[in-house]
Amino acid sequence: MIYIHIPFCRSFCTYCGFYSELLCSCGGQPDRQLESFAEALSEEYADRMTESFRTPDTLYIGGGTPSVLPFPVLSAIVRAVSGGGSRHFSEFTVEVNPDDIISGGYGYVENLLSIGAGRISMGIQSLDDGVLKWMNRRHDSASAVEAYSMLRRAGVANVSIDLIFGASMIGNDMWRSTLEKILAMPGGPPDHVSAYQLSVEPDTALDSLLRKGRYREADEETCGTQYGILCDVLGDAGYHHYEVSNFALPGKEAAHNSAYWSGLPYLGLGPGAHSYSIHDGVRVRSWNLPSVRDYTAAYHSADASLRRSVRESETLTEAQTGIERIMLSLRTDAGIPEEELWKYGAREGIEKMLSSGNIVRLGNGRIRIPEEKFFISDSVIAGLI
Repeated sequence: MIYIHIPFCRSFCTYCGFYSELLCSCGGQPDRQLESFAEALSEEYADRMTESFRTPDTLYIGGGTPSVLPFPVLSAIVRAVSGGGSRHFSEFTVEVNPDDIISGGYGYVENLLSIGAGRISMGIQSLDDGVLKWMNRRHDSASAVEAYSMLRRAGVANVSIDLIFGASMIGNDMWRSTLEKILAMPGGPPDHVSAYQLSVEPDTALDSLLRKGRYREADEETCGTQYGILCDVLGDAGYHHYEVSNFALPGKEAAHNSAYWSGLPYLGLGPGAHSYSIHDGVRVRSWNLPSVRDYTAAYHSADASLRRSVRESETLTEAQTGIERIMLSLRTDAGIPEEELWKYGAREGIEKMLSSGNIVRLGNGRIRIPEEKFFISDSVIAGLI
């Protein structure tokens, strides 16, 4: 499993807390900066390619906004991590923005397919133009629909879309309408839907608006109602609700993300990316520091100590690993083996959650949070650990 973080955007969304830098802030030489970044990323992979991999063998290119990369730069990155094209991934996802699909045209989509990107994840977020403007998205609802249609007409067989609910300006009727429009998209409904409740991340534009009294968070009841609408509408349409925020048509569940939730090792490349490795039973979490400048300088140098300086790590204890297993597994409908929950969880909390119905036995030796309790999964999990 490989995750590549592309830390560039043309603008920042109001709510986004992921590490990224404005592409226009690179001294008038964006192509050269991006080429230099791609070279550094290739060097990082060469340094770390011996780190363990386990099936499923997947590649996920996220960000930031990967679709701002000129195709030759993106192609060079993919060649570097695929052995010049000799390595084929069971699932290869690229995140895109609708406006980049529109501006790139069918040729850009065909290029993505040509390098093996069979799964496209597109950040639509909303189909209301007022909400999109408030979010500082670069597309409107019409271009989102057109971009989706272009993906389908170009032959992309696996399309995932991202949506956001729980913003104070999103009413229940608006949210239901958005979901119904998504299901009626030209070319057929999306194969996968990721829907996230809006949260206020530190040091974002939304955080500033909240502190200045220019934004009021939606109340818990509204958010819960909209989550229920999400579950009902997509459930009626035949989607498998396999993780708290993720829904898939049968057989279209994201293999890459599912491996995260299963606790499999993965390699994260690029500034701000995280990795997880297991060697001889020792579990290590590591992450690259969020600085394009420092990252690029380090990997353009042959100095091994400089390269190590842009990466930090921690070794996880068995107890930490067990708690992570509970936190990740119980986000999914597959749940967690009951013996693991008893081994690493708090007995009193487990007994209380079982008696209240906040967790249930599946009959196959596993325990899960039932769908009707997914909305309060954070508090349920907190009560178990």
